[in-house]
Amino acid sequence: MEQVRIFDTTLRDGEQSPGCSMNLREKIEVAKCLEKMHVDIIEAGFAIASPGDFESVKTIAETIKGCTIVSLARSTPKDIDTAWEAVKNAADPRIHVFIATSPLHMEYKLKKTPEEVLEQAGEMVAYAKKYCSNIEFSAEDATRSDPEFLKKVVERAIASGATTINIPDTVGYTTPEEMRELIADIKGNVRGAEKVIFSVHCHNDLGMATANALAGVLGGARQVECTVNGLGERAGNTSLEEIVMAIKTRQDLAELTTGIDTTQIHRASKTVYNIIGQTAPLNKPIVGKNAFAHESGIHQHGVLANKKTYEIMTPESVGIHANNMVLGKHSGRHAVGQRLEELGFTLTKEELDRCFDDFKSVCDKKKNITDADLEAIVNHNTNLLFEEETSGYKLDWFQMATSNFTTATCTVSLEKDGEKIEDVALGDGPIDAAYNAIDAIIKPSEHSFDIFNIHSISEGKDTLGDVTVKVNAYDRTFTGRGLSTDIMEASINAYLKALNRMIAYEKKYKGK
Repeated sequence: MEQVRIFDTTLRDGEQSPGCSMNLREKIEVAKCLEKMHVDIIEAGFAIASPGDFESVKTIAETIKGCTIVSLARSTPKDIDTAWEAVKNAADPRIHVFIATSPLHMEYKLKKTPEEVLEQAGEMVAYAKKYCSNIEFSAEDATRSDPEFLKKVVERAIASGATTINIPDTVGYTTPEEMRELIADIKGNVRGAEKVIFSVHCHNDLGMATANALAGVLGGARQVECTVNGLGERAGNTSLEEIVMAIKTRQDLAELTTGIDTTQIHRASKTVYNIIGQTAPLNKPIVGKNAFAHESGIHQHGVLANKKTYEIMTPESVGIHANNMVLGKHSGRHAVGQRLEELGFTLTKEELDRCFDDFKSVCDKKKNITDADLEAIVNHNTNLLFEEETSGYKLDWFQMATSNFTTATCTVSLEKDGEKIEDVALGDGPIDAAYNAIDAIIKPSEHSFDIFNIHSISEGKDTLGDVTVKVNAYDRTFTGRGLSTDIMEASINAYLKALNRMIAYEKKYKGK
C-alpha cells in the first residue's frame, strides 16, 4: 500500500490559535509525543516570528531525531535565512516557503501583480534550495486562486527545486469534490508533477477539513497537514486523529496507509489538551469521552452481541484501554509504574517517584484511584517538571472563612526561595478572596482573566477537581492548572502556576 505522510503542525498552526500558546518545555513534550506516534514531519514553528519561536524550533530540531523538522518561512531571504538557522541541526531539516496566490490576497495583502508573485515564488524556492534539498512550497489560499495561475506557480516552484507542493485551503472554503478535482488537475497538468509529493492543508471553517483532506488524498495527495485535536486558526485544522483513523478504517477506498502508531493517539490528545488547559468535547471524534460510549438500548444490545455493529474501530486501536484498573493506598510503586506504562506513559525515575508520592497523597483523601485519576496525576506532575515556574511561588497553606451572609475572607501563606509570606484579603467569594490575597503578596503586573474552568476527573463526591486558569498579559496567555480533591487548593495552585509563568516570561523577555 502507498503511504500517506503525516505532517503535524500543532506546534505552528495549532499553537497560533487563541488560548493555545505553549512554552518551550511544553512544545518539546508535544514533539516527543509526536515522535513516539511516528509522525513523519513536525512543523516546529515560524522561526522568524519571535525570539521564543526561533528558540523552540531550534531546540526541537536538535532534540527530535525520528522526524523531519520544519520551519515555516515567508518568501523573503530573511525569513528563509532564519528558518535554516533554526532547523539546520535537525536529522532531516526542511524549509517550508509560502506565498499567497489568490487574487484577493495578492491585491490586498501582498499588493503585488500575479507576475511578481510568480517570479518571487520561483526565486525564493531556489534561494531556500541552496541551504537544503528538502523544500516545501505552499500556495496560500490556493483553493480561491485562479486554477491556471495556480498551476503556473506550482510548475515554477517545482522547476526551482521544491520537493513537496502544498495546496492549502487556507480559509476552509472548498468542498471535498472540488479539492479532489483540484489535486488531480494539478498532478495531471503540471510539468514535473511526478517528481514531487503533493500535500493538502485544510481548515475547518465550514466543518469539512477532514473530508477535504481525505478528498485531496483520493485525488493524489500523499501528505496531509494536520494538528492534534484539530487545533488551529479560527475553527481549526484537519484533525490528525480523524484523518489517520479515516485512512486506516476505510482502506477499501484506496490501498493507502500511514506510518502512525495509532495506539499513541489518545496519549497525544490528552497531552495537548492538558497543556492548553482544555478538555475534549464529549462528542469529539476518536478522542471524546462519548466516542465509544453507547447509551441507547438498541446500541447496547448490538454492541454486546458484536462490537462491530456500532463500533467501526476499537478503543484499544487509539490507545484507550478497556481495563480500568482501580488502585488504592495499598498499591505499590511497581503496580503504579506498570499501569502507567500500559496507559502509554514513559516516565523517568524522578518523574515516577514524584507521581507516586502524589498518588499516595491522593489515596489518603480518595479511596479508589482510577485510570482517569492516575492520568491526571501524571499530567500535572510531568507538566510541572517541564515548566520554568518550579522555582517560583508555592502554596504553603491557606485558611478560608465564607458563608452566604458574610464577605469571604482568605488568609494565604506562600513560599519562595525558603521565605514564607502571609497576607489576608476579602473577596466576592472564596476564590476571589484567595486570589486577592495572592495578588497582595506577589503584586503581579496588570493582567486579565481569560478562562477559569473547573471539571471533575472521575465520578463520585471525592473526585479530583481539575482547575484551569488562563491570564492574559503582554498579548500572551499564561496557563496554570491545579489538581486536588479540595477545589480551593486546586484553584489556588492553578493561579500560582499561571502567575509564575507570567513572571518567568517577564524576566526572560521584559527584563523585569
